[in-house]
Amino acid sequence: MKGIILAGGKGTRLYPATTVVSKQLLPVYNKPMIYYPLTTLMLAGIREILVISTPEDGPLYARLLGDGTKWGMKFEYRSQEVPRGLADAFIVGRSFVGTSKVSLILGDNVFYGHGLQGCVQEAAAAKSGAVIFGYPVKDPERYGVVHVSQDGRPFGIEEKPKNPKSNLAVPGLYFYDNQVLDIAAGIRPSARGEIEITAVNEVYLHKDALKVIQFGRGMAWLDAGTHESLLQASNFIQAVEDRQGLMVGCPEEVAFRMGFIDHAQLLTLAKGFPGNPYGTYLEGLHDAS
Repeated sequence: MKGIILAGGKGTRLYPATTVVSKQLLPVYNKPMIYYPLTTLMLAGIREILVISTPEDGPLYARLLGDGTKWGMKFEYRSQEVPRGLADAFIVGRSFVGTSKVSLILGDNVFYGHGLQGCVQEAAAAKSGAVIFGYPVKDPERYGVVHVSQDGRPFGIEEKPKNPKSNLAVPGLYFYDNQVLDIAAGIRPSARGEIEITAVNEVYLHKDALKVIQFGRGMAWLDAGTHESLLQASNFIQAVEDRQGLMVGCPEEVAFRMGFIDHAQLLTLAKGFPGNPYGTYLEGLHDAS
Protein backbone atom coordinates (compact mmCIF):
# COMPACT_ATOMS: atom_id res chain seq x y z
CA MET A 1 0.00 0.00 0.00
CA LYS A 2 1.09 3.54 -0.78
CA GLY A 3 0.17 6.76 1.00
CA ILE A 4 -0.71 10.30 0.00
CA ILE A 5 -0.49 13.34 2.26
CA LEU A 6 -2.56 16.24 0.95
CA ALA A 7 -0.78 19.41 2.05
CA GLY A 8 -2.06 21.89 -0.51
CA GLY A 9 -4.45 24.80 -0.25
CA LYS A 10 -3.77 28.35 0.83
CA GLY A 11 -4.54 27.99 4.54
CA THR A 12 -6.55 31.21 4.49
CA ARG A 13 -8.20 30.43 7.83
CA LEU A 14 -4.77 30.82 9.42
CA TYR A 15 -3.87 34.15 7.77
CA PRO A 16 -1.67 36.07 8.42
CA ALA A 17 0.38 33.20 9.90
CA THR A 18 0.23 31.31 6.60
CA THR A 19 0.63 34.26 4.24
CA VAL A 20 4.12 33.12 3.23
CA VAL A 21 4.31 29.56 4.57
CA SER A 22 2.22 26.44 4.08
CA LYS A 23 -0.09 25.56 6.96
CA GLN A 24 1.29 22.04 7.27
CA LEU A 25 4.78 23.42 7.90
CA LEU A 26 3.66 25.32 10.99
CA PRO A 27 4.69 23.77 14.31
CA VAL A 28 2.31 21.73 16.40
CA TYR A 29 4.18 22.13 19.68
CA ASN A 30 7.71 20.92 18.82
CA LYS A 31 7.36 19.41 15.35
CA PRO A 32 6.15 20.46 11.90
CA MET A 33 2.44 19.73 11.52
CA ILE A 34 3.06 17.32 8.65
CA TYR A 35 5.01 14.98 10.95
CA TYR A 36 1.77 13.88 12.61
CA PRO A 37 -0.11 12.60 9.52
CA LEU A 38 3.18 11.23 8.20
CA THR A 39 3.71 9.05 11.26
CA THR A 40 0.09 7.89 11.15
CA LEU A 41 0.75 6.43 7.69
CA MET A 42 4.02 4.96 8.92
CA LEU A 43 2.19 3.20 11.76
CA ALA A 44 0.02 1.55 9.11
CA GLY A 45 3.19 0.08 7.61
CA ILE A 46 3.23 2.42 4.61
CA ARG A 47 6.73 3.26 3.37
CA GLU A 48 6.08 4.96 0.02
CA ILE A 49 4.41 8.34 0.36
CA LEU A 50 3.46 11.13 -2.02
CA VAL A 51 3.22 14.67 -0.70
CA ILE A 52 0.85 16.87 -2.72
CA SER A 53 1.24 20.60 -2.20
CA THR A 54 1.24 23.85 -4.14
CA PRO A 55 3.94 24.67 -6.70
CA GLU A 56 5.32 27.30 -4.32
CA ASP A 57 5.45 25.10 -1.23
CA GLY A 58 6.52 21.79 -2.76
CA PRO A 59 10.26 22.58 -2.56
CA LEU A 60 9.90 23.40 1.14
CA TYR A 61 8.44 19.95 1.87
CA ALA A 62 11.20 18.33 -0.17
CA ARG A 63 13.75 20.29 1.85
CA LEU A 64 12.16 19.22 5.14
CA LEU A 65 11.52 15.56 4.38
CA GLY A 66 14.04 14.72 1.67
CA ASP A 67 13.62 11.50 -0.28
CA GLY A 68 12.74 9.51 2.85
CA THR A 69 15.88 7.37 2.84
CA LYS A 70 16.98 8.53 6.29
CA TRP A 71 13.77 7.03 7.74
CA GLY A 72 13.75 3.91 5.58
CA MET A 73 11.03 5.46 3.45
CA LYS A 74 10.53 6.74 -0.09
CA PHE A 75 8.95 10.15 -0.70
CA GLU A 76 7.76 11.75 -3.91
CA TYR A 77 6.23 15.16 -4.52
CA ARG A 78 3.54 16.50 -6.83
CA SER A 79 1.89 19.89 -7.22
CA GLN A 80 -1.82 20.65 -7.17
CA GLU A 81 -2.06 23.77 -9.29
CA VAL A 82 -5.40 24.83 -7.79
CA PRO A 83 -7.44 23.30 -4.94
CA ARG A 84 -9.93 20.94 -6.61
CA GLY A 85 -11.11 18.88 -3.66
CA LEU A 86 -9.67 16.04 -1.62
CA ALA A 87 -10.36 13.34 -4.19
CA ASP A 88 -8.29 15.24 -6.74
CA ALA A 89 -5.32 13.71 -4.92
CA PHE A 90 -6.02 10.44 -6.73
CA ILE A 91 -5.94 12.19 -10.10
CA VAL A 92 -2.75 14.11 -9.33
CA GLY A 93 -1.15 11.01 -7.80
CA ARG A 94 -2.39 8.38 -10.26
CA SER A 95 1.04 7.52 -11.68
CA PHE A 96 2.49 7.34 -8.17
CA VAL A 97 -0.18 4.92 -6.92
CA GLY A 98 0.09 2.69 -9.99
CA THR A 99 -1.55 -0.66 -9.26
CA SER A 100 -1.30 -0.40 -5.46
CA LYS A 101 -3.87 0.20 -2.76
CA VAL A 102 -3.66 3.69 -1.32
CA SER A 103 -4.31 5.68 1.84
CA LEU A 104 -5.05 9.40 1.84
CA ILE A 105 -4.54 11.59 4.90
CA LEU A 106 -5.01 15.32 5.27
CA GLY A 107 -1.89 17.21 6.28
CA ASP A 108 -3.59 19.09 9.12
CA ASN A 109 -5.13 16.07 10.86
CA VAL A 110 -3.57 14.85 14.12
CA PHE A 111 -4.45 11.42 15.52
CA TYR A 112 -3.35 10.05 18.87
CA GLY A 113 -4.47 7.32 21.20
CA HIS A 114 -4.23 3.75 22.36
CA GLY A 115 -5.22 1.45 19.55
CA LEU A 116 -4.40 3.84 16.70
CA GLN A 117 -1.75 1.56 15.25
CA GLY A 118 -4.10 -1.42 15.32
CA CYS A 119 -6.88 0.56 13.63
CA VAL A 120 -4.74 1.82 10.76
CA GLN A 121 -3.08 -1.55 10.25
CA GLU A 122 -6.50 -3.20 10.11
CA ALA A 123 -7.59 -0.67 7.48
CA ALA A 124 -4.40 -1.16 5.47
CA ALA A 125 -4.87 -4.94 5.51
CA ALA A 126 -8.28 -4.77 3.80
CA LYS A 127 -7.96 -6.63 0.51
CA SER A 128 -10.66 -4.70 -1.33
CA GLY A 129 -13.11 -1.85 -0.98
CA ALA A 130 -12.72 1.27 1.14
CA VAL A 131 -12.20 1.83 4.85
CA ILE A 132 -13.07 5.10 6.57
CA PHE A 133 -13.33 6.04 10.23
CA GLY A 134 -16.09 7.40 12.42
CA TYR A 135 -15.40 9.78 15.29
CA PRO A 136 -18.16 11.06 17.61
CA VAL A 137 -18.37 14.87 17.76
CA LYS A 138 -20.78 17.33 19.34
CA ASP A 139 -21.07 19.46 16.18
CA PRO A 140 -21.44 16.98 13.29
CA GLU A 141 -22.93 19.64 11.01
CA ARG A 142 -19.36 20.91 10.45
CA TYR A 143 -18.14 17.62 8.96
CA GLY A 144 -18.83 14.81 6.59
CA VAL A 145 -21.04 12.44 8.58
CA VAL A 146 -21.52 8.68 8.24
CA HIS A 147 -24.62 6.79 9.38
CA VAL A 148 -24.14 3.25 10.65
CA SER A 149 -26.55 0.54 11.75
CA GLN A 150 -26.39 -1.15 15.13
CA ASP A 151 -24.11 -3.83 13.72
CA GLY A 152 -21.72 -1.14 12.43
CA ARG A 153 -22.63 -1.29 8.73
CA PRO A 154 -22.72 2.11 6.98
CA PHE A 155 -25.95 3.05 5.20
CA GLY A 156 -25.52 6.74 4.48
CA ILE A 157 -23.01 9.59 4.16
CA GLU A 158 -23.73 13.32 4.21
CA GLU A 159 -21.44 16.31 3.71
CA LYS A 160 -21.96 18.98 6.40
CA PRO A 161 -25.68 18.21 6.91
CA LYS A 162 -27.90 20.93 8.37
CA ASN A 163 -29.80 18.33 10.37
CA PRO A 164 -27.37 15.46 10.93
CA LYS A 165 -28.84 12.04 11.67
CA SER A 166 -25.61 10.89 13.27
CA ASN A 167 -22.80 12.35 15.34
CA LEU A 168 -20.11 10.27 13.64
CA ALA A 169 -17.80 12.59 11.73
CA VAL A 170 -15.48 11.18 9.09
CA PRO A 171 -11.87 12.21 9.86
CA GLY A 172 -9.40 13.01 7.11
CA LEU A 173 -7.94 9.50 6.86
CA TYR A 174 -9.08 7.07 4.16
CA PHE A 175 -7.98 3.67 2.82
CA TYR A 176 -8.91 2.43 -0.66
CA ASP A 177 -8.29 -0.33 -3.13
CA ASN A 178 -6.95 0.60 -6.56
CA GLN A 179 -10.43 1.19 -7.98
CA VAL A 180 -10.39 4.61 -6.32
CA LEU A 181 -8.25 5.96 -9.16
CA ASP A 182 -10.98 5.36 -11.74
CA ILE A 183 -13.77 6.30 -9.34
CA ALA A 184 -12.18 9.68 -8.56
CA ALA A 185 -11.54 10.34 -12.25
CA GLY A 186 -15.24 9.79 -12.95
CA ILE A 187 -16.58 12.09 -10.23
CA ARG A 188 -18.15 15.29 -11.51
CA PRO A 189 -17.16 18.45 -9.60
CA SER A 190 -19.67 19.61 -7.01
CA ALA A 191 -21.41 22.98 -6.97
CA ARG A 192 -18.34 24.46 -5.31
CA GLY A 193 -16.14 23.10 -8.10
CA GLU A 194 -14.48 20.34 -6.08
CA ILE A 195 -14.09 16.59 -6.54
CA GLU A 196 -15.59 15.58 -3.21
CA ILE A 197 -14.21 12.71 -1.17
CA THR A 198 -17.75 12.09 0.08
CA ALA A 199 -18.80 11.36 -3.50
CA VAL A 200 -16.03 8.76 -3.75
CA ASN A 201 -17.13 7.16 -0.50
CA GLU A 202 -20.73 7.09 -1.70
CA VAL A 203 -19.67 5.02 -4.72
CA TYR A 204 -18.12 2.43 -2.43
CA LEU A 205 -21.18 2.58 -0.17
CA HIS A 206 -23.54 1.83 -3.05
CA LYS A 207 -21.31 -1.09 -4.06
CA ASP A 208 -21.53 -2.42 -0.48
CA ALA A 209 -17.75 -2.09 -0.34
CA LEU A 210 -17.40 0.55 2.40
CA LYS A 211 -16.28 -0.34 5.92
CA VAL A 212 -16.35 2.02 8.91
CA ILE A 213 -14.02 1.63 11.87
CA GLN A 214 -15.27 3.65 14.82
CA PHE A 215 -12.73 5.39 17.02
CA GLY A 216 -13.53 5.05 20.71
CA ARG A 217 -13.18 7.31 23.75
CA GLY A 218 -9.44 6.71 23.99
CA MET A 219 -8.73 8.29 20.60
CA ALA A 220 -8.00 11.95 19.95
CA TRP A 221 -8.59 13.51 16.54
CA LEU A 222 -7.52 17.11 16.10
CA ASP A 223 -7.89 19.28 13.00
CA ALA A 224 -5.24 21.99 13.26
CA GLY A 225 -6.74 24.19 10.56
CA THR A 226 -7.71 27.26 12.61
CA HIS A 227 -5.84 29.45 15.08
CA GLU A 228 -7.82 27.98 17.96
CA SER A 229 -7.47 24.34 16.91
CA LEU A 230 -3.76 24.79 16.16
CA LEU A 231 -3.20 26.09 19.69
CA GLN A 232 -5.35 23.31 21.14
CA ALA A 233 -3.37 20.69 19.23
CA SER A 234 -0.07 22.13 20.44
CA ASN A 235 -1.28 22.24 24.04
CA PHE A 236 -2.55 18.67 23.77
CA ILE A 237 0.74 17.32 22.40
CA GLN A 238 2.72 19.24 25.03
CA ALA A 239 0.56 17.85 27.84
CA VAL A 240 0.91 14.27 26.61
CA GLU A 241 4.65 14.48 26.03
CA ASP A 242 5.42 16.26 29.30
CA ARG A 243 3.30 13.81 31.27
CA GLN A 244 4.59 10.61 29.66
CA GLY A 245 8.08 11.58 28.58
CA LEU A 246 7.29 10.09 25.17
CA MET A 247 7.07 11.93 21.88
CA VAL A 248 4.03 11.97 19.63
CA GLY A 249 4.50 12.10 15.86
CA CYS A 250 8.26 11.51 15.85
CA PRO A 251 9.21 9.95 12.46
CA GLU A 252 12.61 8.77 13.68
CA GLU A 253 11.07 6.85 16.57
CA VAL A 254 8.27 5.37 14.49
CA ALA A 255 10.73 4.32 11.78
CA PHE A 256 12.89 2.62 14.41
CA ARG A 257 10.04 0.86 16.19
CA MET A 258 8.51 -0.26 12.89
CA GLY A 259 11.83 -1.74 11.82
CA PHE A 260 12.36 0.66 8.93
CA ILE A 261 15.77 1.69 10.33
CA ASP A 262 18.25 0.04 12.70
CA HIS A 263 20.06 1.16 15.88
CA ALA A 264 22.96 2.62 13.95
CA GLN A 265 20.75 4.79 11.78
CA LEU A 266 18.76 5.96 14.79
CA LEU A 267 21.98 7.14 16.45
CA THR A 268 23.06 8.86 13.25
CA LEU A 269 19.77 10.73 13.14
CA ALA A 270 20.09 11.69 16.80
CA LYS A 271 23.48 13.24 16.16
CA GLY A 272 21.82 15.54 13.65
CA PHE A 273 20.25 17.43 16.59
CA PRO A 274 23.25 18.21 18.82
CA GLY A 275 22.46 19.97 22.09
CA ASN A 276 18.75 19.74 21.30
CA PRO A 277 15.99 18.02 23.34
CA TYR A 278 14.82 16.23 20.20
CA GLY A 279 18.26 14.71 19.66
CA THR A 280 18.55 13.84 23.35
CA TYR A 281 15.25 11.99 23.13
CA LEU A 282 16.44 9.97 20.13
CA GLU A 283 19.70 9.14 21.90
CA GLY A 284 17.65 7.91 24.85
CA LEU A 285 15.68 5.61 22.56
CA HIS A 286 18.91 4.21 21.19
CA ASP A 287 20.46 3.66 24.61
CA ALA A 288 17.32 2.06 26.06
CA SER A 289 16.85 -0.47 23.26
